[in-house]
Amino acid sequence: MDGIGVSVSIEVYRDAWGVPHLRAADPDELAFAQGRVTARDRAWQLEVERHRAQGTTAAFLGAAELGWDTFARRSRIADTARRCFEKLAREDARTAAWVRAYVDGVNDGLAEGARRAPEFAETGLVPGRWEPWTPLAVWLSTHILFAGFPTKLWREEVARRLGEEWTELFATDGPGTAGSNGWLVAGERTASGAALVAGDPHRFIEAPGVYQQIRLACDAYDVVGIAVPGIPGLAHFGHTGPVAWAITNAMADYQDLYRERLRRLPDGGVEAYGPEGWRPAAAHTETIEVAGGEPVVVEVVETDRGPVIIGVDDEPEDGSEEGRAHGEAVSLRYPPRVTGELGFGVLPALLRARTVADVDAALDGWVEPVNVVLAADTRGGLLHRVAGHVPVRDRANSLRIVPAWDPAHAWQDAPAPLPRAEVRGHAVMANARGLAAPLGIEFAPPHRAARIDALLGASAEWTPETTAAVHRDTDNASAARLLAAVARAGGPGATGDGLSPAASAVRERLLAWDRRMDTESTGAGLYAAVRGAVVRRLAGHEAFEALREPAPYPEVFRPWLALGPRVAYALETLLVAGPVPAGDVDRIVREALDEVGAGEPPAAWGVTHRLAPWQALPDPDDAQWPGLGGDHDCVLSSSSVPGWTDRSARASAARYVWDLADRERSGWIVPFGASGVPGDPHHRDQLPLWLRGELAPVTTDWQYLTKEQG
Repeated sequence: MDGIGVSVSIEVYRDAWGVPHLRAADPDELAFAQGRVTARDRAWQLEVERHRAQGTTAAFLGAAELGWDTFARRSRIADTARRCFEKLAREDARTAAWVRAYVDGVNDGLAEGARRAPEFAETGLVPGRWEPWTPLAVWLSTHILFAGFPTKLWREEVARRLGEEWTELFATDGPGTAGSNGWLVAGERTASGAALVAGDPHRFIEAPGVYQQIRLACDAYDVVGIAVPGIPGLAHFGHTGPVAWAITNAMADYQDLYRERLRRLPDGGVEAYGPEGWRPAAAHTETIEVAGGEPVVVEVVETDRGPVIIGVDDEPEDGSEEGRAHGEAVSLRYPPRVTGELGFGVLPALLRARTVADVDAALDGWVEPVNVVLAADTRGGLLHRVAGHVPVRDRANSLRIVPAWDPAHAWQDAPAPLPRAEVRGHAVMANARGLAAPLGIEFAPPHRAARIDALLGASAEWTPETTAAVHRDTDNASAARLLAAVARAGGPGATGDGLSPAASAVRERLLAWDRRMDTESTGAGLYAAVRGAVVRRLAGHEAFEALREPAPYPEVFRPWLALGPRVAYALETLLVAGPVPAGDVDRIVREALDEVGAGEPPAAWGVTHRLAPWQALPDPDDAQWPGLGGDHDCVLSSSSVPGWTDRSARASAARYVWDLADRERSGWIVPFGASGVPGDPHHRDQLPLWLRGELAPVTTDWQYLTKEQG
């Protein structure tokens, strides 16, 4: 299609929410249409993602992006994408051509999309050109931190500073604890007799949104689903009519950090010390352009383990020749860099799927990220499995930085077997320790999974409408331990100084609270205020003194390394275990009750718990962002940083219900809208529904859609 012009077979329709419904003669023309409509609707977003993947965002966004750009260069995101595409082209030419068609469509639509998007003029950015490997680079860039390998840096610091026995003390789903939900209800438990698949992926909320509702129809298939802008097909959530699927993050551990010994040779080359002694490491320099500043030159080094992401520029403390010749660094090993495979061959296979067996077979080729999958078909087939590539290696690799020179930490040739389970009545996936437990170290607390399981178990007549109500549940089971500590603070046998009358009043109100984190709840606001005060005091306790000094790692990893958020997210554990004595915990809770009682009464939860989306160009009108219900461990999961801010950067990036009885009864929603263009009628028209926990209808009858002209 590149240079040939657009096929007359391509038709673009829109529903009432501006969601694109695309028709074409064949899959390649349809991929072209998907790329083109995405570029028209999301040009700014696409170009930001392309530059992030290439490590070139500082060139138009300024020096604040240097940390990310340096990491992107050193972790070899773009080069890994090139390798993966080259292998795809050799081994699966059909899929490679399909990806090229998508890229051709993006390039065809970018200029028009850029003219509509004011951010290009504001930054002086000129739309560039996508290469066939660019979607793979965008995928890698989006997910390279998904498995949370920086948590290993944190555990390293905890073990070194606090003690080996506390290595896993702060275990939690980080850096923010909001997590994805998904569930499947078998036909035997629905009103229609056909299965329902539902859920809501949680990510850092970005504006424009990280997901895109779309329909892709050609002679080979007709699929509705939720795409990732910049990626062809529907990797995570789709409904072909006969079969539907959805995923959540499996919380698997599949990336390793190695402590490297490096030395500089007289000719400027670099060697790394591995199991076989000193071996050459690849090394070169790259220049990062910076808007409003001087260019920055970074050295990119790669050992036999992987790219060096930390320590390349460290200077020796003593300034000696020997010091300059030797140094320690940290390298990153991740599957696509090792295998040259990203799993993109799965994407067209999913679109062609007609049964859960088709979905199952397709997902055998998936690589990254590692997901838990649920699927159902109209024949009664059900699927619950893990998909992705998890290397087999020593358990220490999953916990800490491991020595590169020790052969015990090498990867085995074959990946780990992937668990699966039979579905009985219903199945739940919510990042908790369960199906994927053998593949990971840290998982989300069990509260969301347990709550969804209990709600689904309460009925055998589920419909799309009642299923959507599960999304809105705000019960906060994780509050139980803090409430128990609050009860002890003034109950029989309480130790220490008695509570003030104001603190006693706070205590009584909390103990009468219904544990729901509703937007308008003053009880939830009171709970959040007390929780924040407890977290600040715990983080300030002398037991954690050694962890207060910032860890010596690049800024891009700081969200995983700050003591305050770590204490906040591990509060349930720290209230009953850890280095802070139980008597001090009780004292801290009493002091928190006193603090809150002495101040102004806290506002309702939604007054302070407001949406805080990431935007490449921040909007100066911060007051526009609305209040949110839910909390970390509610089904309606929205994360703040207790003790520091109630603003929520993570929440549901989409919600969906796929009905296998009638696709037209399915529903979906994203936080903002189908368009990424400010001022467009569909820029943020879904936000009110999203805030209320409602879904927009999935319309598939072409006669009820509006055809675009031109």
